Order: sequence, then C-alpha cells, then structure tokens
Amino acid sequence: MKTIRELELAGKRILVRVDFNVPMDEQGLITDDIRIRMVLPTIRYILEHQGKLILCTHMGRPKGERVEAFSLAPVAAHLSALIGREVRLAPDCIGAETRALAAALKPGEVLLLENLRFHKAETDNDAAFAEELAGMAEVYINDAFAVSHRAHASVAAVPALVQDRGAGFLLQTEMDFFRKAMAEPVRPLMAVIGGAKVSSKLGALQNMLDKVDRMIIGGAMANTFLKSQGFEVGASKTEDDLLATALDLVQTARDKGVKLYFPVDFVVADRFAADAVVKNVTAQDIPAGWMALDIGPASTICFQEALADVRTIVWNGPMGAFEMDAFARGTMAMCQAIASSHALSVVGGGDSNAAVKKSGEAGNISYMSTGGGAFLQLMEGKSLPGVDALD
Repeated sequence: MKTIRELELAGKRILVRVDFNVPMDEQGLITDDIRIRMVLPTIRYILEHQGKLILCTHMGRPKGERVEAFSLAPVAAHLSALIGREVRLAPDCIGAETRALAAALKPGEVLLLENLRFHKAETDNDAAFAEELAGMAEVYINDAFAVSHRAHASVAAVPALVQDRGAGFLLQTEMDFFRKAMAEPVRPLMAVIGGAKVSSKLGALQNMLDKVDRMIIGGAMANTFLKSQGFEVGASKTEDDLLATALDLVQTARDKGVKLYFPVDFVVADRFAADAVVKNVTAQDIPAGWMALDIGPASTICFQEALADVRTIVWNGPMGAFEMDAFARGTMAMCQAIASSHALSVVGGGDSNAAVKKSGEAGNISYMSTGGGAFLQLMEGKSLPGVDALD
C-alpha cells in the first residue's frame, strides 16, 4: 500500500475519500468536528504540494435520494473556516456540471462533492458510478478508515480505476497502530472486550484468542458467559442461543493458555432506568428480576491488577451502561486504568471512544481509532476492502 508521500501531487486532480459524516443539530450546525479535523493533515499536505483537491464523502442515510437535511453545505463552510480558504460545494457528486468544476480547479483549490449517498449507486458499488467519480481524478487517496470495511463504489471500486492511488495520513496511522497492537505486539497483549452482545463480536473473540495473552470480558456480554457456567443472572441481558458457544470459547482459551477475566461483582438495578433502585452484589448473588448493568468495585480492582504489567492493550466495548451515571463507574475506572498504564493502548468503537472522552482521559490513550465497524473487522482478522483496493 503506497502512502500519500510516495505520490506526485503537484498540478494534479486528487480525489480524496474522507468520512465527514459529522453530527449536526437542528439548526444545521456541526456539533462535533473531530472527523474533519483528523483529515486536516492530509488536506494541508495536498494543498502545500499544489494539488487540485476534490473531496468526497457521505452524510447520514438518505437511501439514494436527495435529502437537503443531509447536504454537505455546512461541512463546506466549516472546512473553509478551518483551512482558511474557500471550499466550493459541487451541486452533485457526478454529472456534467460537477465534472466541469473539477476540470477547472487550479492548484491549491478545493472542491467538495455533494453527498455520495444521494445516489444508491454508491452503496451498490455500481461500476458506472465509480467510473464517473474516477474520471475526475488523476490521483486517488483513501483517508476514510471508518468506511474502509464497506465495499462501496468510492471506497472499493474507484481505486482500481485510478493508476496513482494511496493512503492518506489518517488511514496510514490507523493501520500502523493496529499492526503494532495486533501483528507485532509487545507482550503481554491484553484485549478488553465489552458491549452488549456476544453475537456482534463473536468473530473478534474467536480471532483474538489466537493473538492475545489475556482477555477481559465485561459489559452485558459477560452475562452470557457467566450464565453458561451456571451462574444465575436474574433479568440481565443474555443471549441464550450462544450459551454453548460461550462455553466453547472458555475452553478454547484454556487450551491456548489465554487467561480470561470475568466480573466478580456487579452494580445491579431493579429496572433499566436512571432512577432505578441500585445495589452492589457478587456475581453469585444477582437477585431474581434484577439486572446487572455495570461491573462492581471488586471487578474493577481485579481488572486493574490484570492490566498492571501488560505492554499492549486493545479495547473495544464498555463495561456497562455508562451513559447513565449510576452505571458508569466501572467503565470510567477502566478508562483510567488503561490511560495510566505504560502499555501501548489502542481503543476502537463508538461507545468505547465516547466513554474515554467522557472520562477526560483521551489525551492519555496511545491511539483512539476513528472507525467502529472497520476496527472490529480488523479484530476479526479480516482485511478491509478499502485498503485491499489500494494494493
């Protein structure tokens, strides 16, 4: 995979796939611009090297129709302010008028194509749509790690149609950190896996058992593992169709010499609500009708001790329903434990990243991935179509 530094940019039309799918309020103002800021190094590098910059991205899920609420006009205005030069918004991402705007670009100028997903052809990976996009470019750059697991036209089909192609700085950084954490880790390597469902992370769990030395399993998915081992978990969320699978994973870990850590106590509630009755109990004493919604203080200490001497940590998924303060302490404690560790720490997934930001420890994590689905797909041991297409 070539990187942007290896490509000739001066005077060329450079199509960059970014992920500017940013949240906006009812007034159309961007409420979190981190996805835009993460790509600024690539944008500035191209402009400094006198490239003619064409940016393309999706926004929301307009399902192949033009929906003005998903227009990229606010993004164009916001990016203009960030880089201190005009970012012109094309009327569409394809078509004669857009092609003319792209052809007329001068070195150092920026054109943002309108929402790719206004066309169903984007998510269908349509060949003709990809050819129209590629026809505007002399160089193609992928700097959208967060969508690189999707075989969409702008991600997987366009690169093959542009001779000069490579990774932007963000995509390169994402892949470099994952390689350091998973392919070439300094050991011991610890995986911390949480979240709601075993089913959504089954592939990752199976693959990671071939990679890691230790694994912490928390969140609601821990309930399924505990129930499979004979624990009564009350009304806690479980996946009963995966009880046998959970037992098999525990046995696989034993066979491979991987140490598994499960919660030994919980914060339980009589219902899932911010004003529920809450108490701490051991894993053996979850009352009938109550549900486990966070790990307890003893589990926090146990997990902190398990993390104390590891050299590499990969974390995906919270320890509890941290969006409610009553059930946030376990996840916040995990944030603090990982942040204070001397290990290389890589965090991925929307909930995990949100938890780290809430804890105020983002500056103490080695790397926070920008992609949830793409990060999980790498954890499953699978390649990414958007990265494969660059080779």
